[in-house]
Amino acid sequence: MHNYRELLIWKRSMDFVVRVYEVSTLFPVEEKYGLTVQLRNCSVSIPSNIAEGAGRGSNKQFKRFLEFSMGSINEAQTQIELAFRFKYLTKEHFEILIDEAAQIYKMTLAFYNGLKD
Repeated sequence: MHNYRELLIWKRSMDFVVRVYEVSTLFPVEEKYGLTVQLRNCSVSIPSNIAEGAGRGSNKQFKRFLEFSMGSINEAQTQIELAFRFKYLTKEHFEILIDEAAQIYKMTLAFYNGLKD
């Protein structure tokens, strides 16, 4: 088992969630139950799956939850792209969020590949 609080992928994904929440407050009110909640939920899922997997009894199980986390990163990137296309995000916010999501994905994949089954 791993201490998820010590994992850089967990720390960075927690910071990512905070950024998503901050930026999504700028979305239109009519998106409160639409894109806003979708983006927030998949973002929260990233560090949550890392934490849950870290508490599992084997690296094989942990890897499964890292796969869920990477899936949530892809989902978040799609939601960010949609928000940008709908003009809910500035180009600057879009680029920052997309880049950070991509970096977290790469880090998670590298960590995943380094775990022994």
